Amino acid sequence: MEVLLVEAEARPRQQLHRFLQRAQYGVDIATTMAEATACLDRRPYDFVLLAQDLPDGDGLDLICLATRHEAHPTSCIVFTATPDVEPRLRGFALGADECLAKPVSVAELERRMRVIIRQRVGHKRPAIHFGPGFVLDLAARRLCHQGQYVHLSRMQFDVLHHLLSHRGQVLTREQLGAYISRRPVAALESSNFIDVHIMNVRRALAPYAPTDFLETVNGVGYRAA
Repeated sequence: MEVLLVEAEARPRQQLHRFLQRAQYGVDIATTMAEATACLDRRPYDFVLLAQDLPDGDGLDLICLATRHEAHPTSCIVFTATPDVEPRLRGFALGADECLAKPVSVAELERRMRVIIRQRVGHKRPAIHFGPGFVLDLAARRLCHQGQYVHLSRMQFDVLHHLLSHRGQVLTREQLGAYISRRPVAALESSNFIDVHIMNVRRALAPYAPTDFLETVNGVGYRAA
């Protein structure tokens, strides 16, 4: 698998580079937004590991560029400059699969990457058909509408999958959060966590479906119609 590591600070960059080499990933390195943009313009990657604090701008602004290849889905893991919730919410809203606060734990990063790879490969499972022409392919982890690819981040895919797997049932924010984050809900630190993902799933579906399939149940959570 090919990885683009975007990190300006020498020490964490070297630490992460050593980990990626030991794990036998192919690694390209960028230290600025300009270098990262040049790399992303040349070819797609399986993973982009992206620091927010870059010398020539906010790394979060690269997420859309990193994940734009429809034929080659890219997983984006962001390293936020502070432990504050807002940068992570913005990262998720822009399409990041994971957001980790600096300093990044290599052990945690490795676990997150393995989870994403496992979900990407998975076992062959049936697709879920819903709405007017939507197909959620569980093996390829892709959403299509009448054969056209619809981009979702990993967590957006997971929240849609979980709701469709319990169609007609109300799932609380806590249930959805625990499922898609694979960690205790208390660690999410924000009641907006799920709302951000639901908002982005709705945006992804909106150009193809006039009806909102994801119903908000006030004070409780969400339900897939």
